[in-house]
Amino acid sequence: MKMTKRRQFLSLLGIGLGGAGLTLTKANAHHTDTHFEDKAAHRLVYQCNKADHDYIEHLLFSCGEMLRKYGDDIELVVAAFGPGLNLLAKRPKRSISPLHQQRVKSLSAYGVRFQACGNTMISMKWTEIDLIEEAVQVPIGVDGIMQLQESGFSYISL
Repeated sequence: MKMTKRRQFLSLLGIGLGGAGLTLTKANAHHTDTHFEDKAAHRLVYQCNKADHDYIEHLLFSCGEMLRKYGDDIELVVAAFGPGLNLLAKRPKRSISPLHQQRVKSLSAYGVRFQACGNTMISMKWTEIDLIEEAVQVPIGVDGIMQLQESGFSYISL
């Protein structure tokens, strides 16, 4: 069986955060754009709407486990809005663990897409400058979730 670069990297690391990088730029991102050229068999969008430590820990752990299990055969998106947007902030207004932000960077490097809700950003008086570079701004976070579902993503709310 031919192993992709991402799957090979997953095997070497043994931690579920495999190899290919995100190729989107903030300027050209669309709600349903992901890092894959072809549709993966498994497609999940996670809702992240809380700034609670245990909630975020569970969400990020779940993403890593799904990557470890499915490797190149899964597309993952984390849609952050409301208080959950703090996970994607350079200077969060709520208590966000630096370890969680490092995990976002790692997961993003291995293909997980992190969407930031533009409406929440407006209400918080944030701009794209306030977000970590791994975040991709979408106009309306919930609309992004809906569009992903309409394109075949399963919706996960923890």
